[in-house]
Amino acid sequence: MAKLFSPYTIKGVTLKNRIVMAPMCMYSSHNEDGKVQNWHRTHYTSRAVGQVGLIIVEATAVVPQGRISSRDLGIWSDEHLEGLRELVELMKEQGAKTGIQLAHAGRKADLEGDIFAPSAIAFNEKYKTPKEMTKADITETIEAFKQAAVRAAGAGFDVIEIHGAHGYLINEFLSPLSNKRTDEYGGSAENRYRLLREVIDATKEVWNGPLFVRVSAHDYLEEGLTPDDYIIFARWMKEQGVDLIDVSSGGVAPARINVYPGYQVKYSEAIKNGAEIPTGAVGLITSPLHAEEILSNDRADLVFLARELLRDPYWPRTAAKELGVEIEVPVQYDRGWI
Repeated sequence: MAKLFSPYTIKGVTLKNRIVMAPMCMYSSHNEDGKVQNWHRTHYTSRAVGQVGLIIVEATAVVPQGRISSRDLGIWSDEHLEGLRELVELMKEQGAKTGIQLAHAGRKADLEGDIFAPSAIAFNEKYKTPKEMTKADITETIEAFKQAAVRAAGAGFDVIEIHGAHGYLINEFLSPLSNKRTDEYGGSAENRYRLLREVIDATKEVWNGPLFVRVSAHDYLEEGLTPDDYIIFARWMKEQGVDLIDVSSGGVAPARINVYPGYQVKYSEAIKNGAEIPTGAVGLITSPLHAEEILSNDRADLVFLARELLRDPYWPRTAAKELGVEIEVPVQYDRGWI
């Protein structure tokens, strides 16, 4: 049996394979209300039919001003629960486990009105300058993540992922490139980690299921963070009870990144071995043989696919054929799944 199609159990939740649909924003909510639309129902359920083991719903904002765009999904209100609950049920009917990424865009929010960040520094000349968060703002944000976790549980999700990557709010606090604070949330690594620490603690007060954190393991800039820094952060996350680190990179500040298939896998491997914590690998992974190599050589525990699952909702079928594995077939598709 190819390892890609072996089950993976984490905190009592068993994925039927190690293929994960990475969270990808759809920018498809109407009326700026953050609610699930028919597009989301079609998009996510089709990947469940395609036999993806775990589907993580896109970055879902814990507060309105934490949206990346005005058309992002939201989880800041109980009014979002009906649509999210229905979406979970549709995916689970097709055998997928379900996750949701809880997010705050910070200074990369493209919205009307004020946006917020650890320091009043714009991402670049195209973005507005954010307001530096007060202690009260930080406390409110931590509580928003906590209440979002309550709603995620109420909607029936199997996994929660905290978005600490790609230059959004938590990543902005972690990196010295974007965090110039002089209080207990800035300066030392311990202080820059404090927001994430408090978000994790608050989430775990109300959530007992698998908890992932997505990180950007390399800033690609002088004086920025490197995988060595994230090994330390990952050890702290492990101590707090985080179950898996979803290892991406970049996005906290404009940088030139040399991308190629699997360019971030080495960061997953470094964190997995350095912190002795399960990891997910992501980043231009398209080939089934490549995915199998990553898992077989213990460079990650799960493989996260993004754009490849936009191109091919039935990628698990493609992978199974290439790796010589027989997988479960939707009975309605049996005659055409050969």
